[in-house]
This record gives sequence, structure tokens and C-alpha cells, in this order.
Amino acid sequence: MTSRNLRDSRLRLVRPRPTVTARRAVSNRRTRPAPRPPEGTPPPSELARQARELLADAVRVARWAAAARDTAAGPAARERAAAALELTPDQVSAGWDRARLAGLVELHGDIARPGWRLNVWDRDDTAVLRGWVALFDAWSLVHPAPADVAPAAVAEVVEAVPQVLSLLQLSAGPVLVPALLDLLQQRVAELREERCEVAYGPQPDPAATAESDVPLSALLDWALEGLAAVGALTLGPDQATLTPLGNWAVWVKLEQICVAAQSPAGHIEQPAEDMLRGCARLSPGPARDEYRAWLAARTVSSAVAELLAAARGEDALLRGLAFEALRVVGGPAEAGVRAAAEEPSLRPYALLWLAEYEGADPEDTAEVLTREEATWLWVDTAAAVADHGETALLVRHLDSAVQGTVPALLDEIRAVGHPRTVQVLVALAAAHPDPALAKAVRRAAFQVHTGGA
Repeated sequence: MTSRNLRDSRLRLVRPRPTVTARRAVSNRRTRPAPRPPEGTPPPSELARQARELLADAVRVARWAAAARDTAAGPAARERAAAALELTPDQVSAGWDRARLAGLVELHGDIARPGWRLNVWDRDDTAVLRGWVALFDAWSLVHPAPADVAPAAVAEVVEAVPQVLSLLQLSAGPVLVPALLDLLQQRVAELREERCEVAYGPQPDPAATAESDVPLSALLDWALEGLAAVGALTLGPDQATLTPLGNWAVWVKLEQICVAAQSPAGHIEQPAEDMLRGCARLSPGPARDEYRAWLAARTVSSAVAELLAAARGEDALLRGLAFEALRVVGGPAEAGVRAAAEEPSLRPYALLWLAEYEGADPEDTAEVLTREEATWLWVDTAAAVADHGETALLVRHLDSAVQGTVPALLDEIRAVGHPRTVQVLVALAAAHPDPALAKAVRRAAFQVHTGGA
């Protein structure tokens, strides 16, 4: 075959999978075996059955809203839903709130659409359990705090509740409320001491951080009632007991934290860039567990901002991993990702994220990118592979290009102006086994470097 025929040979057209390609560059570490839940924990199928029962009204309301393309949010909509479902308006309102918190329904303007969990609700136990855990995490929204309680006091109790849940989980049975109150008081005192350790800068407004007049015992009652409302525990005379679902959820969260804390980088305490770098060698499932543990230790807004800051760095691999972590964040990251879509270096990743979030088939999300954006993403992914992967993988990355021929690919690579274009072409030329193709790629690298045509 002549060099001209080789350069004009067609590339195999496949769906570009930039994150998968970049991750393969560093995925060479064995994954750890999955930990086993505590003895006596029901199997996932039974836990999912219990979660379906707890969310039955929410599922009914979500399906009605999706079919009617209504929101079930206003008084008139609640009345329509109540008549159709034979529920009271209050039941519809509660079901609608739970459906949104559990990810069963998504709002697009004034139109409700079924969330992916709703679409697989009857056949996917994992989706059901994840939906219930999302509701469990939002217990303080399901059961709002009394209006006369200072927001700072509410925030302290919400932050201290994981310790209360840990005691319930370790006790493996009923725990007296006075014991829970003693633990809550200790944890809140620690939080207040940490808050007072700020030695420099302007002091906060005393009115904003004043201790609430409402005793902690009342706030503990509120927290226990909220956790009971989502099915995480049951309340008896002066005692509380985790339900099987609640016990399993607390165990899962403790395992996530332990896994992250035991990892080489100490992910849970590390900044986003170090956390992503430490997760790079994990396969997607364990990596998502790491992301969840890291996210659980931060507010959503600060975590999203930190991940986007890491994505703006020079390491293309971290850019892709940052958006993987943002997929774990889900809906709360939407505003930040939409803003990131205005930045050229983040735009392709952000557009793919938004397409998946809005329900597009993962195999079709690449269609939201223009030819230039897809080419930019190809170069960015190639840079990740060149920095972290094997030469054979860089050669195979050619197959994921959207262009039909090597000359077309090289022409469009030169046009998009990616800052790593020269380095990527040089690495590809050095890696490719075919002399004629390597020569063409080297020529293109030289032309980009010198500004030639």
C-alpha cells in the first residue's frame, strides 16, 4: 500500500467515549472486594421491597405528573392529582416532594418528566435503593424544623445527626433517647468549639450564631421524627431503633467513609485535585464510592466549585474525572455545569453532562457536540492518554475520532487550537507503528508548532 493510500484510508467510525479512553490509560490496579453488610441485614431484594412500599405514593404521584406533563406543585394541580389518584391534596403534596427528593421526577421549566429511576422502578432494585437513600439524605427537608428555631442551631443538629445514627447502628437495637441526647450535646459542643477557634478576621454577627432558645432535646425529637418520616428508624416510648433500611444505609455510608480514609491519598480530607488523582486508578464503581464519601464531607456548593476548579487545570485526565464526580452530585450541580459550558475548555464535558442529566441515551450524547467541540474533546482525551497511558492506547484512540480520514482529522485538529495539540501529535507520531502515517502526523505537529499551513 502506498503512503498516499495509507494516509487516505478510512478510520473506523465509533461513538467517542473520552472518559472511558482516558480511564483505561491508568486502570491497572486491582479493585478491592466488596465489603459485606452486617449479619442479619436483609438481602437487597427485600430492602428494595421495603423502599418501594415507603415510596409507593411518591411513585404514583410521579407517574401521574409525568403522564399529565404537570407538576403537582400548585393547589389546582394537587386537586387534579388527588381526584385522579384518590388521595388527599396533602398526600399528593407529600408524595410530590418525596418524588422530587428521590429523583423520581425531573422538572424542565413547568413540565414534569420521569426521572431515570422511575423508568426502571419495577425492575431495578439498585435504582430503588439509591432513590430511597436520596430521600434519607434529605430527611431535614421532608420534615422541616420548627420556624422559631435559629438556622444555625438547625445546621448544628443536622451536622451532628450522623454521629447519632452511628450509635444507633452500632447498638444493633433500641437506644434510649437520653443516651442519644447526651451524644448530640457532646457533638454540638465540639462543633461550637471548632467555630470559635477562628482567631483572625472579622467576627461573625452574634445574632447569626447565637445558640437557639429551643433546647437540644426538642431538636433531637425533631431529628428523630424526620428520620422516622423517611423510614430510617422507628420510635417507641423514650427510645429509637433503626429500621433494616436505616441500618443498611448507615452501614453503607460508614463503609464509604472508611474506604476513602484508608485509600493511599486519604481522599476524604484531600482537595478535589488530589482526590481525583487518587481515584484515577480505580474502576468506575469503586471510584464513585470514593466520590460519594468525599462529597458527603462537604457542602454541595463548595464541592461543585472545587471540582470545576480542578477541571480547569492543565491535567486533562482530571478534567474528565471531575465531570464523573459531578455526575455523582447530580441535580445540585446543574447550575455550575451550565455556567461551565460557557468556558471553551470545559464546554464539551459540560454539554455531555447536561445531555445525560436531561435524559439522553448515553450512546447518543455525543450528538450534542459540534464537529469542532468533538475534535477539541478528542485532543483533550488524547492528552490525558499521552500523559498517563500506554502508547498502544494512544494509537487505538485514533478509532474514536469523528473524522473519516487521517488528513481530515489532522486538518481539524490544527483548526481547533487546543493548547496541547503539538504534544499530542508528537506523542501519536512516536507511538504509531506505521512509518507513513507517523510521518504525516509529525508534519502536522511541525506545522502547528511553526504556524504553517
